Amino acid sequence: MVGRRFFQRDPITCARELIGSELIWNWCGGLVVETEAYLAENDEACHTFSRPSARSFVARNKPGAAYVYFSYGAHWMFNVLVKGQADGFVLIRALEPTRGLTLMRKRRGVDDERRLCSGPGKLTQAFDITNRDHELDLCSDPQHCFMPRSNNDVDVVADERIGISRSAHHPWRFTLRGSKFVSRAVKL
Repeated sequence: MVGRRFFQRDPITCARELIGSELIWNWCGGLVVETEAYLAENDEACHTFSRPSARSFVARNKPGAAYVYFSYGAHWMFNVLVKGQADGFVLIRALEPTRGLTLMRKRRGVDDERRLCSGPGKLTQAFDITNRDHELDLCSDPQHCFMPRSNNDVDVVADERIGISRSAHHPWRFTLRGSKFVSRAVKL
């Protein structure tokens, strides 16, 4: 299980190094193939920029806590709190499903494996992640955690963040090179 020390650095490093790890969520699992980093300070796209509740969340939680919020009245978004050299969040944007596919297909209502978790709202629906999981400690429960990369030779691509209008130019979106499970192809 990925321990708390992993999340005691900066969000950019954590976002890059979560690529290739596996998210375990009860009976489901998926290889992390896409993430985005958000800095708590001076990042207009981060919730801490305009939401006092997000700043309070950072202050009262340990690194590795789940930050779950409802986006645009449509989807839950699953993030991990990072506190260390810089505070912020890592948004888990896409997974390659590894276990619990039958359950994910039922929850999502799709059969195509590539469409189960190829976006932040899709993966929360497939894994049944909601506000009840907000503030869950992802470093102490083997049923809700990240498992370390099985291979340290992971080819990670950095690209501009997507799906946001402010501070989108930062190359803080990370993907597993060549993955067919990402939410949107990398710009070349």
